[in-house]
Amino acid sequence: MTRPRIVPQRGFNLDYLMWLFTRISGLAIILLSLVSIIAALYMGARTQMDLPTFLRWAFFPNPNHVVNSNIPDVTVGWANAFWQIMSMLIVFFAFTHAANGLRMIMEDYLGHSFWQPIMRGVLLLLWLFMIIVAVYVILSS
Repeated sequence: MTRPRIVPQRGFNLDYLMWLFTRISGLAIILLSLVSIIAALYMGARTQMDLPTFLRWAFFPNPNHVVNSNIPDVTVGWANAFWQIMSMLIVFFAFTHAANGLRMIMEDYLGHSFWQPIMRGVLLLLWLFMIIVAVYVILSS
């Protein structure tokens, strides 16, 4: 037996806000990565890094990613609070973007059942754990 589709209410609700956040976070990840790429090229990555190191830096600007390159002194320009904030922003947007996508997939398969709030809670705890671990790694490196 099939149930009729529930039509969402007009206005701002969680689904609309998360739909909007997914679009904005995708753009934010791209823009933050472009800032990392342009800044790395400006700081001399073109002649001092190979491509894998450069791409690791672009999507996760961590000074440990450039230690094995030909950069003479990593602490000058590469290891400062600006790059830690950039890393945290990229991690926040990427993890939240991924968690929202996983939430939408789970809701498609679970529907409005008993398991939906339980799985949302598990997903929230997983997201929170991953954010805490990522911030710890960023701040300790």
